[in-house]
Amino acid sequence: MNILSKEKCRFDEISLGEVMLRLDPGEGRIKSARSFNAWEGGGEYNVARGLRRCFNLRTSVVTALADNEVGRLIEDFILQGGVDTSYIQWSKYDGIGRSVRNGLNFTERGFGLRGAIGVSDRGNTAASQLRSESIDWDAIFSQGVRWLHTGGIFAGLSSTTPDVIEAAMMSAKKHGTKISYDLNYRPSLWSAIGGQEKAQAVNKALAPYVDVMIGNEEDFTQSLGFHVAGQSSDFKEIDHSAFGDMVAEVVKSYPNLEVIGTTLRKVNSASNNDWSAIVWSKESGLLLSKQYNNLEVLDRVGSGDSFASGLIFGLLDGRPLQEALELGVAHGALAMTTPGDTSMASLSDVEKLARGGGARVER
Repeated sequence: MNILSKEKCRFDEISLGEVMLRLDPGEGRIKSARSFNAWEGGGEYNVARGLRRCFNLRTSVVTALADNEVGRLIEDFILQGGVDTSYIQWSKYDGIGRSVRNGLNFTERGFGLRGAIGVSDRGNTAASQLRSESIDWDAIFSQGVRWLHTGGIFAGLSSTTPDVIEAAMMSAKKHGTKISYDLNYRPSLWSAIGGQEKAQAVNKALAPYVDVMIGNEEDFTQSLGFHVAGQSSDFKEIDHSAFGDMVAEVVKSYPNLEVIGTTLRKVNSASNNDWSAIVWSKESGLLLSKQYNNLEVLDRVGSGDSFASGLIFGLLDGRPLQEALELGVAHGALAMTTPGDTSMASLSDVEKLARGGGARVER
């Protein structure tokens, strides 16, 4: 890929999206919890944090927060993650959240036969009220940004956020910044504003700007309307060749795409998954990752974002596509072994696992 050089850029990557406060009941249930662990998280932001903390790149986040103690707590988490906060817009808080508020995400991890559950409380948030004219994108990208990452979660927040994404993408294109987009379909985001039909209309309008399209086993069907032949809706079995055929159809519709990455997850139980991915490029064709069968899962939330950050790091670092794929899959696997939306892995952890390293104790 023809990516801007590191020396000429202020940032390696910038993410555009909402950052919420995640409240985690640990091993318990949301409805019966008496205490919660707090984390920060957001589908687009998680990629910036992974690229900074695991892969040591220079990253920033473009978002908005209500200026109150909860917003400042989220900011503190972002600062702990090493992500630049220069482009956070602070909205005046009215005292009770009539006009603006910060998003909350209650998420339980699941175990065994009990699946993970997420309950978002993010209506009328500061990030959802961003508009295309809210941000001077040319001022950001003219400083040099190698990569922009955003996705379908931010696109589904409100009627204005797709316009914000399009404005960012248009400026990024003008300044030579590569663009990745994670389809990240969430039915709860779209159900009250047109459902899957609206989601597909929005994503189809944004797809022509994208260089690297990322999704999971369901996203390309639900977000863009592509069909995976013979695939059951419960994904009890994963046919890699069928997904390969689907990728070929995506490429025909969107010839602008340089790379397509799809994570593939077979859920044996909430705490035991089979995990792999495929990636396609014009030069390499379709590549299949190592398969992590019977992967023990502590917390699956954010694993797709960790896959995205590992893959993006590999591309930014000039690694061969197969190696970039393996870094993404390994990073996603490691993210499932720790709590919270973001990974606690290091580059050496990821590279060791990608090379086939095991879990023997290190002293």
